Amino acid sequence: MSDDRDAPGTGRVSVDLPGFSHVNPIPAASRKGPFVFSGAFSGRDPATGELPATLDAQMAVVFQHVRTLMDHVGGSVDDVVKMTFWLADPRDRAALNREWVTAFPDEASRPARHVLKADLDGGVLVQADVIAVLGTAGAVGAAG
Repeated sequence: MSDDRDAPGTGRVSVDLPGFSHVNPIPAASRKGPFVFSGAFSGRDPATGELPATLDAQMAVVFQHVRTLMDHVGGSVDDVVKMTFWLADPRDRAALNREWVTAFPDEASRPARHVLKADLDGGVLVQADVIAVLGTAGAVGAAG
């Protein structure tokens, strides 16, 4: 008997990234059809397992995780529609803004963004998650 949940594009699929793992039994992301939702990305370097000491360095790694995820699922950062960031100090957005405008240079086509204060453990200064819709790169939602 066929299960419709197994039909291409209809079932939820765990997305695991090489060199990336969580302490808890969760994938890096989950995909259902064109929708991709990540778990929390920190600034931990997947190659070394080390956590850089500065927010600038951690933020660069977070955005590399986003690029790696989007490439792995067949998309790009152009498919990202929203990101949420948890910062140890949300007043310190300079590192975030530098990476943000590099990843999303077109101010008319940037994802939504939300920044929250968080009590992060073990030297983690930033965590972020991503919501993306594959196949939307270049789509325009409003006239003009």
